[in-house]
Amino acid sequence: MLQPLGLGHVVLKVRDLDRSLAFYRDLLGFQVVGELSNVMIFLSAGRENHHDLALLRVGQHAPSPLPTAVGLYHVAVQLADWAAVRGAHALLTEHGLLKGAVDHGVSRSLYTADPDGNEIELYCDAPRSEWEGRVDEVMTVRPLVLD
Repeated sequence: MLQPLGLGHVVLKVRDLDRSLAFYRDLLGFQVVGELSNVMIFLSAGRENHHDLALLRVGQHAPSPLPTAVGLYHVAVQLADWAAVRGAHALLTEHGLLKGAVDHGVSRSLYTADPDGNEIELYCDAPRSEWEGRVDEVMTVRPLVLD
C-alpha cells in the first residue's frame, strides 16, 4: 500500500485563462508562478510548493460537466483563521459570489464558484480540541454563524 504525504496540486480546466486568472489571482489571492504558451497558468498559495493550482485552457466552447456526473465536486482552499473566513465572507458577498456558508464541526466553510462553475470551498479548521479523535462524531453540515 502507498503512503501519501498529502495532495500536491489541482489542475482545473477553464474556458478563458484571463477570466479565470482574474478570479484566482485578483479575488482569491493566488500568485502566478509560471505560464506555458498561453495554455496553462501555474499558481501558488505562497507556500513551499512549486505550484498549488494550475489552470488549463480548453476553449470557449468546452461543455460543462453535468451536475450529476462523476468527477470533481469542489476544491478546498484553506485560509489562515476565522478572521480570514469572515473577511472572505464579506468579499464574496460584496461581489455576489457567496453560494453558501457551513459549519462542518471540523471546519468553518464558505462556498463559491469560479467563472466556469468549478465549486471552491474557502475554509479554516475548527480548533483541534473540538474534533481531534472524534471526527466521525462532530462532522456535520450546519449553517455557519458569523457573529
